[in-house]
Amino acid sequence: MTALGHRFIALENVFHRLLIRHSIAVLRIAVGATFLAFGILKYFPGVSPAERLATDTTNVLFLGLVPPDVAIVIIATMECFIGICFLIGTGTLMRVAIWVLAAQFVGILSPLLIEPGALFSGPHHAPTLEGQYVLKDVTLVAAAMVIAAGTFRGGKLVREEPQLHSALDPELMNAERKLEIVLSATLGGRSVAEVCDEQEISEAAFYEWRDVTLAAAADALEKSPGLER
Repeated sequence: MTALGHRFIALENVFHRLLIRHSIAVLRIAVGATFLAFGILKYFPGVSPAERLATDTTNVLFLGLVPPDVAIVIIATMECFIGICFLIGTGTLMRVAIWVLAAQFVGILSPLLIEPGALFSGPHHAPTLEGQYVLKDVTLVAAAMVIAAGTFRGGKLVREEPQLHSALDPELMNAERKLEIVLSATLGGRSVAEVCDEQEISEAAFYEWRDVTLAAAADALEKSPGLER
């Protein structure tokens, strides 16, 4: 692999570490904002494209015991609550929001069984606007599952550092190359993390090489007769 290829891989690793660190938070904020926005729309009669679908589904699930105007307010409140909790992102609120969302899964997915004809009545059974709305909800549910896995009870994404088998593999580097890497961070004004990312080595390996280098240098200075006073 060329030097340019190694630099590209090192850049990929930097981006991947950033994704591991921040992607769940970005997804949480995006899902929270979406839930909050669609929840707010449902407070205004005739504004939400899913209003009829939501009230019809609730009417079937609760055997007509909940008036449509009450049902839509309950759904709107649940969605706004979930959205706000996701945006805040604290532990307790997130746990409550996840359970509220789990309860809402039934209502979100029920139209697929209750009104499939209304959802896929477009040309050649293409999804209607309401069908697309439900499919969007399925995506939100999947995203929420990822957020729950990455935040619930200490869950998080982890990165398994790749095992390298190339010219940059620490096991295949000669002493001169290791010394060059150590000096590039020690004397070159670059951070250890930056050098390790570029060279695709662990910081533990770097510090081990640095300690060996310093020990060897100290030993050489001690034994060099030309440096005696």
